[in-house]
Amino acid sequence: MTNSVAEKIRKLRKAKGFSQEDMADRLHISQSAYARIENGESYSWAAHIERLSEILEVKPESFLTDETNNLEQENTDQKGGMAFQFVGTINTINSLSEKLLEQYEERIKELKDQVDYWKSKSESSKQ
Repeated sequence: MTNSVAEKIRKLRKAKGFSQEDMADRLHISQSAYARIENGESYSWAAHIERLSEILEVKPESFLTDETNNLEQENTDQKGGMAFQFVGTINTINSLSEKLLEQYEERIKELKDQVDYWKSKSESSKQ
C-alpha cells in the first residue's frame, strides 16, 4: 500500500507544480524525509496525511482508496452510493489507524532501546 500512496502523493505534487523541497517546507520536514515518503521507503506520510490533503487539495481518504473502486463507483447508479462512501471512509480510517499504530509501536521500541542503552551506561559508570 505504501508504494501506491507514494505514487499518488508524487502525482498530485507534480500536478500542483510543487517541488519536493516545496512539499518538505510545507510539511516542516527535510527534503530527504519527504523523498523517502515519495519513494515508498517511509510510512511517515500517515503522520502528515491531514497536511498533505490540505496542500494537495484532496480528501485524506483519497490517498488510500483504490482507483479501481473509484471507477466502479462512478460507473454504477447512485443507489447505495452514500453507503459505499461511508464504508470506504471507515476502511480508510482503519487503514490509517493501523499504519499509525505501526509507526508508534516502532518508535516506542526505539525509545525503549535507547532507555536500556543509557541505563546500562549509567550503571557501568557507577561501578
